[in-house]
Amino acid sequence: QVQLAESGGGLVQPGGSLRLSCATSGSIYSRTFMGWYRQSPGKQRELVAGIFSGGKTNYAESVQGRFTISRDNAKNTVYLQMNSLKPEDTAVYYCKVVIAIRDYWGQGTQVTVSS
Repeated sequence: QVQLAESGGGLVQPGGSLRLSCATSGSIYSRTFMGWYRQSPGKQRELVAGIFSGGKTNYAESVQGRFTISRDNAKNTVYLQMNSLKPEDTAVYYCKVVIAIRDYWGQGTQVTVSS
């Protein structure tokens, strides 16, 4: 049974930083894709950043240059370093992992950017 454990959300002032982590367990197979999505009230869930097993990354245009995604394959963990946070980054952030063509989602962690 695949499990995802997210951590690192919280309240931060504009311009501040947060680091999200998502540790996965319960499968011996490679995490083909690991990524972060976010959803704010009244909006659809959107991809923030993703990283493939070979290291290729992609980012939403709105976070390029501010957010950095990385992964530790030995720990089956993906990270999202978020810098220069803006109020519009406020959302629930979800971790998604693809293992053997199946999608697995975390429960989400709240990120609030406010003064």
